Amino acid sequence: MSGHGPARGPMGGPMGRGGAPVQKAQNFGASAMRLLGHLRRETPLLTVVLVLGVLSVALSVLGPKLLGNGTNIVFAGFVSLQFSDVPAGTTQQQIMDQLIASGHQDQADLLSTMTFVPGQGVDFAALAQILALVLAVYIGASIFGWLQARILNGVVQRAMHRLRTEVEEKIHRLPLSYFDRIQRGELLSRVTNDVDNIGQSLQQTLSQVVISLLTVVGVLIMMFVISPLLAVIALVTIPLTILVTVVVARRSQKLFVAQWKATGVLNARVEETFSGHSLVKVFGHQKQVEADFSRENEEVYRASFGAQFLSGIIMPSMMFIGNLVYVAIAVVGGLQVAAGLISIGDVQAFIQYSRQFTQPLSQLGSMANLLQSGVASAERVFELLDESEQEADADDAPTVPRDAASLAFDDVAFRYVADTPLIDGLSLAAESGSTVAIVGPTGAGKTTLVNLIMRFYDVDSGAITLDGLDTRLMTRKDVRARTGMVLQDTWLFAGTIRENIAYGRPDASETEIMAAATAAYVDRFVHAMPEGYDTVLDDEATNLSVGERQLVTIARAFLADPRILILDEATSSVDTRTELLIQRAMARLREDRTSFVIAHRLSTIRDADLILVMESGAIVEQGSHDDLLRARGAYWRLYNAQFEAPAEDDDPAGSPARTR
Repeated sequence: MSGHGPARGPMGGPMGRGGAPVQKAQNFGASAMRLLGHLRRETPLLTVVLVLGVLSVALSVLGPKLLGNGTNIVFAGFVSLQFSDVPAGTTQQQIMDQLIASGHQDQADLLSTMTFVPGQGVDFAALAQILALVLAVYIGASIFGWLQARILNGVVQRAMHRLRTEVEEKIHRLPLSYFDRIQRGELLSRVTNDVDNIGQSLQQTLSQVVISLLTVVGVLIMMFVISPLLAVIALVTIPLTILVTVVVARRSQKLFVAQWKATGVLNARVEETFSGHSLVKVFGHQKQVEADFSRENEEVYRASFGAQFLSGIIMPSMMFIGNLVYVAIAVVGGLQVAAGLISIGDVQAFIQYSRQFTQPLSQLGSMANLLQSGVASAERVFELLDESEQEADADDAPTVPRDAASLAFDDVAFRYVADTPLIDGLSLAAESGSTVAIVGPTGAGKTTLVNLIMRFYDVDSGAITLDGLDTRLMTRKDVRARTGMVLQDTWLFAGTIRENIAYGRPDASETEIMAAATAAYVDRFVHAMPEGYDTVLDDEATNLSVGERQLVTIARAFLADPRILILDEATSSVDTRTELLIQRAMARLREDRTSFVIAHRLSTIRDADLILVMESGAIVEQGSHDDLLRARGAYWRLYNAQFEAPAEDDDPAGSPARTR
């Protein structure tokens, strides 16, 4: 199911551009080797691919030589007709001797490169055999080539499947701090665009690289067999090709890195803007968003154009070099035929080989842009895979009973930034079944307190204990299984209402799901919908009102049945009747559970067992509602300020960056 949740601020928010990770210096060789390392598991199949490639190339390389032999048969047949008037029984050697005797040495040399019977004409039977053999050779080469491509496709796709799995597992091991400093669109770009680009690059280059290299070797062997002199001329293309490719690649690789980095930034901008589309319109920032998009789109264009333009120079350069070599081979080959050093069929075969030789070199050069683009994407993915992970949970971690519900902070200290204190010396105790309300101005640390309870972050010193056991000794999963959250920002997912409620406990029965829905008053509005609990929520769950979405999240918490609850009881964006339903549902949910309530309307926490007043990460007051009012301190000032002016949502739960 795809997730829906609170949009990050369209103007940057806690995931602003300033927090985007800086692209590391590109290291093509090391990154390429690491990328190929992901194929190591497929070594047996890669060996099969190599063998099939050798067979395919060997047959392809044999074709021109066979066609050259066919050309020799045709040419010799037509030459033999020129001597149809010689006496019967005259041999080819006798004709050559007569030509030499009459001073026509050059013609005799030309005839010495072929075999014919004077006056016989073209041997069509022999020609048919050669053509049938050529057809079989090329069919065999095609079959081996198809098998190679088919197997290699499976190898690459399985490797990409493992890489995606590795990235997915890595994301779940990353600390929350990583997600606070990277834009969501940038992360999505690495997980989707970059991994897809790696797969496409490998798919298009691996097979072609193998075939091209084998073709170069095979053709080179055949060229030396036919004519060492012509083969040496053809070899001139190799250093020229390498020189052009290296010079261009050095300049284009930086642009490919910049292209994918700029693409990630642009994706982040698009995701951020459309997630907060209504907010952009409300505050009239369309022109600013368009200007930002235009600027970042221009950066993608410049990097992409530069990378593709430079890498695109390689192919025309290779073709130009190949044409020069082709001319040289044609001239020298013609002279050798005239001198009787090589047959015309061999020259024809050699010219085909020269094309076969320069073509893979050109392809190797043209593939440089694909390879560079793929390696640039691989670096971005490897950067994600190399991020520091949160400390792993111990396999033998202790636990507490499922109904444990006494939570305590013991001299807790925590800070997001080493030199910026946030919470120091915080101690409090929430007894089982009690309700603890947390109030304070924005930035006081209320949401930070929640993140510490959930172990999204670990304390720097002190301890948070659950029934006396330090939660850092427990597994994170164990801690969170005993804790439920209902936040002001409602996180619903693409799927039915039933599936969203069942997200709290996927193995719950239909009866339990209905009971949770009834307890949270979801049942009241669901029956008015045509599909009832099978109503599919759209992309942003806009087919439910804000209050209805909140009630669904409460039903989800009911179903999970945690012993400790964290509630953000903000209801400022709903009507009075829905607010009453939400308050009643939350009151039901708190029954017999230890609850931490982030209070926005102080009138709703009069009956809390303990009210904590936080300022700058510290608890400055604690006590009951009446006791704190009598003390005429921080709580008293907050209470009076709220009833003297319109209430505001202070400190909506979200990224911890908002509480700093």
